[in-house]
Amino acid sequence: MSLSFDPKALAELAALLNETGLSEIELAEGDRKVRLARIIAPVTVPVAAPAVAHAAAHAPAHAPVAAAPAAAPAADPAKHPGTVKSPMVGVAYLSAEPGSPPYVSVGQNVEAGATLLLIEAMKTFNQIKAPRAGVVKQLLVASGQPVEFDEPLLIVE
Repeated sequence: MSLSFDPKALAELAALLNETGLSEIELAEGDRKVRLARIIAPVTVPVAAPAVAHAAAHAPAHAPVAAAPAAAPAADPAKHPGTVKSPMVGVAYLSAEPGSPPYVSVGQNVEAGATLLLIEAMKTFNQIKAPRAGVVKQLLVASGQPVEFDEPLLIVE
């Protein structure tokens, strides 16, 4: 069985994905079905990067050797042993409600079981708890950001 689809129609659907911010569209007509999905790259929220980038911009020409260690934290956060990953698809929120202080911030000590953030999925707010005690080293998502299953959210060391 071979299915053929109009390439122009598929391009229009792909453009609709980008315009609306949707992650996928599925259409069915009779026994024909097409599903287009947009891959959303995780967004890393640099916490200390602006200060480092600012200092590097004003450094003398002979300073590139000193800038090399700053690139080390850019390692894949998913491989870090303290990474807390999303258990579901949804929207991450760093605080209980807009304008309230975040549950955690970089440098903060957390106890095992402490709420780190919320993920809203299907109009239900799910608490993401610290798997162990430690210090929050890096936040990898912004409040209101869509997250995918198994996406790194933050690092607790």
